[in-house]
Amino acid sequence: MRKLEALLEWGGIKKDIVCLVVSGFALLVSIFDFIPLPFDAAWIAIIFCGIPIILEAIIGLITAFDIKADVLVSIALIASVIIGEDFAAGEVAFIMQLGALLEDLTVAKARAGIEKLVHLTPQTARIMNGKHERIVPAQQVKVGDILRVLPGETVPVDGVILSGQTSINQAVMTGESLPVDKAAGDDVSSGTVNQFGSFDMKATKVGEDSSIQRMIRLVQSADAGKAKIVGIADRWATWIVVIALTAAAVTWLITGEIIRSVTILVVFCPCALVLATPTAIMAAIGNATKHGFLIKEGDALERLSTVSMIAFDKTGTLTYGIPEVVKVKSYMNEYPEEKLYALTAAAEQRSEHPLGKAIVRCYRKDKQDILLQNEQFQMLPGRGVLAFVCGEEIIAGNQELLNESDVALNEVLMKETDTYRSQGCTIIFVAIQRKLAGFLALSDALRPESAGMIQSIDSLGVQPVLLTGDNDQAAQAISQKLQIREVHANCLPEDKIIWIDTYQKKKDSICMIGDGINDAPALKKADVGIAMGGVGSDIAVDAADIALVDDEVKEIPHLLALSHRMMTTIKCNLTFSMALNFLAIILAITGILNPVVGALVHNAGSVLVIINSAILLKWRKRNVN
Repeated sequence: MRKLEALLEWGGIKKDIVCLVVSGFALLVSIFDFIPLPFDAAWIAIIFCGIPIILEAIIGLITAFDIKADVLVSIALIASVIIGEDFAAGEVAFIMQLGALLEDLTVAKARAGIEKLVHLTPQTARIMNGKHERIVPAQQVKVGDILRVLPGETVPVDGVILSGQTSINQAVMTGESLPVDKAAGDDVSSGTVNQFGSFDMKATKVGEDSSIQRMIRLVQSADAGKAKIVGIADRWATWIVVIALTAAAVTWLITGEIIRSVTILVVFCPCALVLATPTAIMAAIGNATKHGFLIKEGDALERLSTVSMIAFDKTGTLTYGIPEVVKVKSYMNEYPEEKLYALTAAAEQRSEHPLGKAIVRCYRKDKQDILLQNEQFQMLPGRGVLAFVCGEEIIAGNQELLNESDVALNEVLMKETDTYRSQGCTIIFVAIQRKLAGFLALSDALRPESAGMIQSIDSLGVQPVLLTGDNDQAAQAISQKLQIREVHANCLPEDKIIWIDTYQKKKDSICMIGDGINDAPALKKADVGIAMGGVGSDIAVDAADIALVDDEVKEIPHLLALSHRMMTTIKCNLTFSMALNFLAIILAITGILNPVVGALVHNAGSVLVIINSAILLKWRKRNVN
């Protein structure tokens, strides 16, 4: 259905473009008369461009008494035709339709995020009845049912694990880059993915109460309060119509010359006023595109110019979302750090766990050595791995695994690992021949440009805020490195929305930048949503107003500055167009301008507005990191 709507919308835009091209050519024929026709060629522009304006104005007035800019345009068109000024009528109609087309192009939408979220909803569940199991639609699961979830399956409903150990990928809910180890007594959420071990769980929240369904509702509802900005010309239309009609009527009564009154209506047509905003927005969008931004909502930059705060997700936005080995520590003289690193990487080379894969990848990148071969490899879900390398037993995993293997941990080790944990690191303990050998610390790598970007945003008077699903330690570690003063950790999708709503109630306009599915509701709720288009999920991109295609966060300060520059350009355009209108009215009242010359003066004003807007295409703020 959405594809059909998009097709029809694009078909309508193509039809408008064809009508404008034909009308523009007809106006050239009318003024230069290089093709002999039995009628004034301007009538082609009047029919193609003018009649739709008149019909829309009549429908708006009859159905809702809605006075927009097209009411005055319609009056001017009809009056010009009545007194025989066909070229003036065609020219005004052409310019107005050109402005309308530019506006349509700026507000074109491309959204399919809710459908993609629905596709994430688990379709089936495995219900246990004693030793037997049966697969049923997930909607039929009731609170209290016992379910079994196998490796690779999506958790069908919210619940608590009764037996089994595993690792759960919770990125859909929290955005955490690493899977979380789970065991009996731990909660699991619908939509999250079971990585390795199978487990039995008891359903606690089902159907519309489940986590994934709550997030779908959040995405559907978060956009409801985001008001669309009405065009300046339409906002002022009632006053423009009243002033124009009054001036025309008074001039006719005083001078008795109908042509002067029609000229007033022609020059008062808000052509340049209508073009002032969409041309600047289109130029700014073109500028943003060159800097890696895909602007999906026409008024997104206008809203961005008002933000006083920017909320960042951590993983995949300020960081790469990929764990890196940041420390290798050995506690055995016979196994120095390089050898311990090599043995651990060898033991992990057949692991499917993201941490194991990260150790192997980093070892190959750092050491560029051929990995030693392992034997008797065992994946221990939710704990780690066990393997033999060069005849020695290697155990690599979490603290629970070492405790189960009767490997003693000393106080010095625990204090040192606590230091790394406080910096947001994940610790992999390593034991050789059932004796503690050392540990590896892994951390999500910070983007090198993040610090400069945050500093530049601060200098623009916009306050950065960190909203992350990661734990307090990881969040504080990143915020200290980047000097972000306001931090909120352990945020679920609904928590991020609550924080954004809290700021909005304080009259703060806020922008949200994120990359994960869990960020989609917040991206919609925020005044402006920016998604990381390269690493981000499709759902996050669809929910956002702007996508950062190449994930170059260093360009975000430029986008902010560009939005302010765009608004300055729009204000200059509006001031110029209104001043030109009032000057032209004075000249029309005094009889200096006739309808054709008045239309040409108006056309010149529109051209100047377009030229001023076009300067934005190559604008670049100096000293933006």
